[in-house]
Amino acid sequence: MEETSGTKIGAIFKSQKEFFGTHRTKEVSFRIEQLKILKKAVLSYEDRIYNALAKDLNKSREEAFLTEVSIVLQEIDFHLKKLKGWARPKKVSSPLVLFPSSSKVLYEPLGVSLIISPWNYPFQLCLNPLVGAISSGCCAVLKPSPDSPNTSRVMEAMIKEYFSSEYISLVQGGKETNQALFEFPFDIIFFTGSSRVGKIVMKAAAEHLSKVVLELGGKSPCIVDKDANLDLAAKRIAWGKTINAGQTCIAPDYLLVHNSIKEELLKKIVEALKGMYGEKIKDSNHYARIITDNAFERLTGYLDTKDLYYGGEVDAETRFIAPTILDNVGPENQIMQEEIFGPILPVMEFEDTSKAISFINENRKPLALYYFGGKRKAKDVLNKTSSGGACINDTLLHIANHKMPFGGVGHSGMGNYHGYKSFLAFSHERGVVSSSTLIDLSLKYPPYRFFGVIKKILG
Repeated sequence: MEETSGTKIGAIFKSQKEFFGTHRTKEVSFRIEQLKILKKAVLSYEDRIYNALAKDLNKSREEAFLTEVSIVLQEIDFHLKKLKGWARPKKVSSPLVLFPSSSKVLYEPLGVSLIISPWNYPFQLCLNPLVGAISSGCCAVLKPSPDSPNTSRVMEAMIKEYFSSEYISLVQGGKETNQALFEFPFDIIFFTGSSRVGKIVMKAAAEHLSKVVLELGGKSPCIVDKDANLDLAAKRIAWGKTINAGQTCIAPDYLLVHNSIKEELLKKIVEALKGMYGEKIKDSNHYARIITDNAFERLTGYLDTKDLYYGGEVDAETRFIAPTILDNVGPENQIMQEEIFGPILPVMEFEDTSKAISFINENRKPLALYYFGGKRKAKDVLNKTSSGGACINDTLLHIANHKMPFGGVGHSGMGNYHGYKSFLAFSHERGVVSSSTLIDLSLKYPPYRFFGVIKKILG
């Protein structure tokens, strides 16, 4: 993918600053119109999006719709339904000491935003934040991943056709383009990707004191307790781990299973995988491929082990890695040192749920946590752990509710979005006090003759 020059980026940034300065984007009617245009653009490019995702990741049309296109369309519809209410100034009560003033909160757009998206869900994770930028009244520069070039080119064509570059623009490139982008004082940088690159983004943003939203990742644990419904647990874990061939930031990264039901659960996971993809998974139309040769080599490095329980088949030419289960894994194993981001499931066992909780808490806070078991234990697990989001007796589904915030905590990210939180992510909540000119209480002025009264009011 050809890099975008700093000169071109500078021209785009300048034009967007000037356009934002016209205040057109602040008009709610303008924002609603642009959201409708974005929806029209997505629908008109739908087939091209599916074809591009198939080329980049071998995603089936069904999976691409469920995990990419439908999520963006639902987000747009939710914003169209709620935007007028969100953007309306909110009256808030004022303490007695401010009498006779009134208070309200205004929601103003931050300005020019930079959205850097990854390759694993290249359409959804680029366009979903854009919905929030448009909804809040910001301009936006989009920077997709060069590792999913076909989808990036389709999005570039779509954005160019439907939006002026002074409002929304998409630039292509890799590290050099990122470095050029970081030279400019964007009002907000919204980044989705690895924790390693997230640190670079945060450091660059600090130079301009730009607001950052970091949607990162981590090793998301999946606990299966002895009282879990094993048939459902197996099916839902198999599904969550193999969507997009495991290249999902909230995929179950590793399995913590009670030792009394481990063998039965693993057998059922294998059955579930065969039920979804068939005996010859390589021939399935619904199983994705690894994105790059480098990613393929990294993942196959985990397979050189005597603890292979299931799977392990690979094909370097097509970058195919079969769903794989590794049993008897220890905390010291290489696969437990970093996020896997592939269809390999390491398995560890425990005797008491408290041990599983302790292991999770000894490590960095994950982006997601999954627990399969009864309600009482589930409540205890949630109370004693921390993660960006969680599901009880399921995987992945928390990302699909636009009424809930989505984001990480600690090493897995900062800030959140989706629905109202996307609107807030690109907005500044501006507190305004309006004071009456008809009454002016002398209590607040020197020489504070009534200080005793003031102290009682404030105390």
